[in-house]
Amino acid sequence: MRFSDKLRAAGLAIILTWGWKRALIALAAGALSALAMAPFNAWPVLFLTFSVAVWLIDGAAAGRWNGVSAAALSGFWFGFGYFVPGLYWLGYAFFVDAQTFAWLTPFAVLGLPAYLSLFTAFGFGLARLIWPRDASRVLALAASLTISEWLRGHLLTGFPWNTFGYALSEPLALAQTASLIGLWGMTFLAVAIFASPAVLIDGSSRGRKPWRAPVAAVLVLAAMLAFGAVRLSQHPTAMVAGTKLRIMQPDLQQDAKFNYSAKAAVMQKYLTLSDKASGPQSTGVRDANILIWPESAFPFFLTREADAMAQIADLLPKGTVLITGSVRAPDLPPGVRITRAYNSIYVIDHDGSVLSVYDKLHLVPFGEYLPFQSWMEKLGFQQLTKVVGGFIPGTIRRPLDVPNAPPALPLICYEAIFPGNIVNRDERPGWIINVTNDGWFGISTGPYQHLQQARLRSIEEGLPLVRAANTGISAVVDPVGRIVARLGLGIEGVLDAGLPVAIAPTIYARIGNIPAAVIVIVALAIVLRRRFVRRKA
Repeated sequence: MRFSDKLRAAGLAIILTWGWKRALIALAAGALSALAMAPFNAWPVLFLTFSVAVWLIDGAAAGRWNGVSAAALSGFWFGFGYFVPGLYWLGYAFFVDAQTFAWLTPFAVLGLPAYLSLFTAFGFGLARLIWPRDASRVLALAASLTISEWLRGHLLTGFPWNTFGYALSEPLALAQTASLIGLWGMTFLAVAIFASPAVLIDGSSRGRKPWRAPVAAVLVLAAMLAFGAVRLSQHPTAMVAGTKLRIMQPDLQQDAKFNYSAKAAVMQKYLTLSDKASGPQSTGVRDANILIWPESAFPFFLTREADAMAQIADLLPKGTVLITGSVRAPDLPPGVRITRAYNSIYVIDHDGSVLSVYDKLHLVPFGEYLPFQSWMEKLGFQQLTKVVGGFIPGTIRRPLDVPNAPPALPLICYEAIFPGNIVNRDERPGWIINVTNDGWFGISTGPYQHLQQARLRSIEEGLPLVRAANTGISAVVDPVGRIVARLGLGIEGVLDAGLPVAIAPTIYARIGNIPAAVIVIVALAIVLRRRFVRRKA
């Protein structure tokens, strides 16, 4: 039997499958799709799994609602299979304080994926609603899933983690297309490219040439690689003159970050490690003029602890500043009890003075606040950080003025996963500073995925990224996504590096998601014409 015959037989078998077997196929296809994300980056598997997705929609019963409900159910199981192995590491956070939170682990590991799978179900259902009978149904799936993924990234504060477009992040040349069309455009291309082999089962009757779709997909991939190779060659890594970075990665146990009694030990570790020699010629912190510590670095309000600020001033040589994460107390009248706080970044000068502050805007649901906070607290619930009333969100994102360097765009933790809204177009910074605490998630795939997503922000915006993580992965990334320095997961140490120079604003940085929207609209127009106009003719 020829390969084409075997493929057609496999496709028809999936199309005709029903009941629990159909759900199992969708679940397995979704689970295999998770291998396309970091750290595996095995994106060729999507040629199989997205072809299966097309065949599942092909076989949705054409009864009530034209099979939309059946397609949506397959989409739910596909999404559930994708999100559970992709987000399993969320369960680690509930064992930092196991006595309080361990019982919630199933709700996080299974409940959140079930919620996110509703968006995949919507995408499959929408695709079936406009489903044509020819090869353009690949475009229907690509447009529908792009819309559903965009909704996933925005509704209820959004959670665009492991959006399908990240599959095209490796090799680096492929990822350069993000500078043109951003994550949502990359998502459309990923689905369209990887679903294209599904139409090979259509046969060549009535003038059909099903090979055109996969050939077009290969040509698009080749064009992306060629564009990326040219772009990388045109932008070699260059460094900002006179800027020397030192990133301190303490690999601190997560429970120490919430234990005030560990104050002295935490400070001593930070001070000793920050001044550690990194090589035979190293003179410790004096090698750098910007020292960077990770998110929420202290189990106390830093600027309210005079001895801690004095220790920082003693550590920093003249001309060196510290950029550090820290919880920040709001400005309250004397004697008023502090019940809530900001998750912030400070820039601190060598004399211990605070030069600038940024308060995190996009807080993590259930981590830094609870939906319907007061009501849920009355029921006995609390977020993982245990801040009564939840963290206070900041009000504005603007570049931080940092001595010895261009202005920096501050992003705390998962703020780096949100594309398109990270840069004020009128105040373009010279680099992105991302402080994070991935210690919540142990030695897992989560920190690798987080770095992958933050790196794509550099490519989209044409800005270098400097990332300081508690347990890793700390890195310096140039504006086209090259990792020029890196400190691996679970390693205690310091990373000395220069600061890469930003490049001119990319097309995406200038006009945002307009190209991606145009691509989706054109695809929908083609599909709707094939679906409805040709039927009437």
